[in-house]
Amino acid sequence: MLTVNISFMDAFLKYLREREYSGATMAKYAHDVRALLQYAPEGIRDKEHLNGFRAYLEAKGYSGASVNSMLGAVNRFLAFLGSSWRLRYVRVQRRVYLPADRELSQPEYERLVRAAVNRGDQRLALIVQTLCALGLRVSELKAVTVESLAAGEASIRNKGKLRTILIPDALCKKLRAWCHERGIVSGSVFVTRSGKPIDRSNVWKMLKRLAEAAKVLKKKVFPHNFRHLFARTHYKKFKDIVRLADILGHSSIDTTRIYTMRSGKEERRQLSQLRLIL
Repeated sequence: MLTVNISFMDAFLKYLREREYSGATMAKYAHDVRALLQYAPEGIRDKEHLNGFRAYLEAKGYSGASVNSMLGAVNRFLAFLGSSWRLRYVRVQRRVYLPADRELSQPEYERLVRAAVNRGDQRLALIVQTLCALGLRVSELKAVTVESLAAGEASIRNKGKLRTILIPDALCKKLRAWCHERGIVSGSVFVTRSGKPIDRSNVWKMLKRLAEAAKVLKKKVFPHNFRHLFARTHYKKFKDIVRLADILGHSSIDTTRIYTMRSGKEERRQLSQLRLIL
């Protein structure tokens, strides 16, 4: 019998926080562990009972990829508890192309930037360009500081790892001009009215309004999609997935491969070039 309850989850989240997991990741883990608590409110009787959790998620209509994502979080929780039990993942064929309703194209990205400028929201235009030009997670925006602009590089700490990225000269110039105009002399470039670094929820809300103004499908416009656009553009230009993984801060190249998937349109074009239809 393995006891699992809400107090254990609180301790688990504290454990993740101490290891500098992002707020978004912690929220996802909390959601996934709560699903386990709902499935087994009185604890897990044995390994067979634990394995039933996978079928429980599938019965609720989660896709294979979503089930695996949740199982990964639960396995991390089980390891935290000191249990040797682990859930086996659903075998899902890797998708080889990006769904059209999720792919943010270069022209759409440019429309978003122009729409922000046309609305007089220079800060948002710069946030979008910074996320996309540097391939940042939105939680890493705070690492773009006045000091980093002077150095031409930013040190980013995320998930217990430290990486250094270069900031292109053109972006440095734009951001220095913004800081000079706003009287920002030190610390994070993008701050709220109270002077605190802007966070994920602020950016998310602004982007949804911007999507409507730019006439870009809202499903495509979220902070992490600019990181994906950076990855696809970088890989298409340089074909160096190892270097790209280092820039993005990925521990595994398998993760980076997901970021470099071609669009469905490009995949169809390449299949047509095989000329196997008579």
